Amino acid sequence: MRAERENGAEDGQNMNSVRRSLVTVLALAAVVPLGLTACSSSDGDREAAAAWVASAPPSASASGGPATESGSAGGASATGIKLTPASGKTNVPVSAEIGLKVSGGKVQTVAVKDAKGGSVAGALREDGSSWVPRKPLKNKQRYAATVTATNDAGVVSTATTSFTTMAKPSRETGTGLYLFDDRTYGVAMPVVVEFVPGIKKADRAAVQKRMFVQTDPPQPGAWSWTSSGTQAYYRAPKYWQTGTKLTVRIAVGGLPTGGGRYGDQDRSATAKIGRSLIMKVENSTKKMTVIENGKTIRTMPVSLGKPSTPSSSGTMVVMDKKTSTVFDTTDTDGANGYKMTIAYAQRLTWSGQYIHSAPWSVGAQGHRNVSHGCVNLSPSNAQWLFGKTLIGDPITVRGTGDKLVQANGWTPWDLSWKDFIKGSALPVPADLG
Repeated sequence: MRAERENGAEDGQNMNSVRRSLVTVLALAAVVPLGLTACSSSDGDREAAAAWVASAPPSASASGGPATESGSAGGASATGIKLTPASGKTNVPVSAEIGLKVSGGKVQTVAVKDAKGGSVAGALREDGSSWVPRKPLKNKQRYAATVTATNDAGVVSTATTSFTTMAKPSRETGTGLYLFDDRTYGVAMPVVVEFVPGIKKADRAAVQKRMFVQTDPPQPGAWSWTSSGTQAYYRAPKYWQTGTKLTVRIAVGGLPTGGGRYGDQDRSATAKIGRSLIMKVENSTKKMTVIENGKTIRTMPVSLGKPSTPSSSGTMVVMDKKTSTVFDTTDTDGANGYKMTIAYAQRLTWSGQYIHSAPWSVGAQGHRNVSHGCVNLSPSNAQWLFGKTLIGDPITVRGTGDKLVQANGWTPWDLSWKDFIKGSALPVPADLG
């Protein structure tokens, strides 16, 4: 697939620059993502409380022997408590959870303190199997945990453990979260996490266990990894409800990610889902239909990719918006290339397919496909649509000669739920979806 290209971008090894530009715009981690090139442009430390999702079974992040335990018997059997990390363990990752194995009772309190006696904030996983710190622990520090549990007879048992965290690792996995605090997104906005280098299959389950999403009102979803392991998407079986609050914590700071690497830092954001706006493009009619909150509000003529550079058919998501940008193909097309300023550009794929203003193709719009793969609109229609859309709004294109390639953009909605959850590294509840 070819289309308008970003300055200096080529198919293959230079594809990174296209996605890097968007990562920079979104103020993510300093990562070097992978991607394709085509119709392309040239252009906080807030903590979220951990929110535990059913699709992320918990586990302790360190292992060892039993911790110190005491109980008040009074003629009744005390609750059995085993904790990890084991007491005295060293070189523990700063992502360490307090693993809890309790028999004959229920955990009542978990108190974790640093070497100075300061309390460490955290919360239990939904199934009570471990306690997760709200943020990574500090390197080369000693921590102590005290856990109390009570059985049905009211007997209180206590167990303690202490451990020392590892030094800052020399090799890290870069991370990025494509979500901003306090922003409003479209109903198809997936939670998108990026890893550089990609996470290998054998290590994905452990990482996925530390990727937490909470929705209000509740709309349980699941994670799915791209084949390269460079991105993971979270979505529900259906588009988000208008007004949904998304609270996300990617708790991978200091987490072992495989190959001797550790996550560079935690990522978190709290965002909101706005009104429903869905775009549908039919190649057979060369028209786009815009549906807002279930009602058609405008139908517009379009011109799609010509036979040699067809537009992709599939469901995509608006990833980025620029009122003005530059398309440049001179680096790849030489004397046949061009460089021009484009108005009202909305990115749909990493390979460079956009919705944008195309005054030069107005005569063809609604009749013939003449673009390099983008969705061409008249200047007035492009401006109107640009003013209506949000990052995360979905667009479905049908009937072209090219099928959307998975991971060429934010593509989780181009898969059925059944196919989407095949990419999860952990079991997905059968009744979900």
